[in-house]
Amino acid sequence: MAQFSYRASTADGQIVEGVIDADVESTVVASLRGQGYIPIQIDHGAKLARGGAGAWAAGLTESFERWRDRVSNRDLMLFTRELATLLNAGLPLDRCLQSLATLTEKESLKAIVRRVLVDVQEGKSLSDALAVHDYVFPALYVNMVRAGEAGGVLEMILERLADYLEQSQKVRDEVSSAMTYPIFLVVVGGLMMVGMLTYVLPKFAVLFNDLGGALPASTQFVMALSDIFRAYWWAMLLGSGVIFFGVRRWSNSQKGRATVDRFKLQMPILGDLFTKMQVATVARTLGTMLKSGVPLIKSLEIVKAVVANVVIGRALTEVQHDVSEGKGLASPLERTGVFPSMALQMVSVGEDTGRLDEMLLVVADHYDRDVSNIIKSLMSMIGPIVMIFIAGLVGFIIMAVMSAIFSVNELIE
Repeated sequence: MAQFSYRASTADGQIVEGVIDADVESTVVASLRGQGYIPIQIDHGAKLARGGAGAWAAGLTESFERWRDRVSNRDLMLFTRELATLLNAGLPLDRCLQSLATLTEKESLKAIVRRVLVDVQEGKSLSDALAVHDYVFPALYVNMVRAGEAGGVLEMILERLADYLEQSQKVRDEVSSAMTYPIFLVVVGGLMMVGMLTYVLPKFAVLFNDLGGALPASTQFVMALSDIFRAYWWAMLLGSGVIFFGVRRWSNSQKGRATVDRFKLQMPILGDLFTKMQVATVARTLGTMLKSGVPLIKSLEIVKAVVANVVIGRALTEVQHDVSEGKGLASPLERTGVFPSMALQMVSVGEDTGRLDEMLLVVADHYDRDVSNIIKSLMSMIGPIVMIFIAGLVGFIIMAVMSAIFSVNELIE
């Protein structure tokens, strides 16, 4: 009998860790599920139980390995689509995995597919083999595959998974594309400001000091800013880093994350955008899982892990509790006060007509389009605003220098 360390999620989303003595990994999985836990990570040996420098080194090594083996959403979508196609062609699962291990271009994914193939050949189910690599195949993915295996419709489930990943990638691509121009303006504007403060203004400072005379207040302010920046740039950089990592650490804490996520939902204009993005994620994930045959309670449990916003995650915990008591889905969602009325009406119609899964996907499509339109509108406004702001800063510096030149000329005359 060997020791297995585990990391798992409780029904309310809390992470628990520990060590279990068992003969094989499947026994650990069964034990955790029997306790109502969702297995996230299982390792042979008590890696998670070690303390001190050993645990820190092990965690650092694991983080590096996961970074090295990272697989993009696009790569995962292509893998899923190709696996579904090969299975539909009538090939056995192990042959499909062998082909994908050869055809896949990304080396990290190729290595993972090979390890999954070995596990499958040793008798593991595909879902259990994928669950070992939770940093590549999330709980949503694994549980949908498990539902497909149980219902004998693995090919259809994989196609739905590929559609889900493709739609998610489409939304990400639209957001990235819309953000490219404003980010470019900010970077170029920042470089211009740094160049003027560190190179251009010092040249004028020498000229003004040689000529003498009192400089205008705006020029004195700009010159002082240049001197401070050149003398203490390292302190500014260090201070910014400390503030950034301090805020990041606080926002990753339980209290800090809840505060940040609540603020996101309450922000003017952007709060509506963040809410719709999360609602689209909840609706698409829940609709896809229900359509794939995963029970509603189990689907809600997995959706909580997928949602990035803690406030909505806690609301879903309340919804899951009410649903388990037979109160339906629309009414518990409405009581949370988080979900928009349009989404609630569609969910109610879906329950009444027995087409809840389809209605949830309709809600997801609607809010995805809405989010895309809002982002495009915001980016069309942000670009000119950023440009005007940068032009104003540069113009202020130029006017301060020109004012000094005019004042020196008046003194000479």
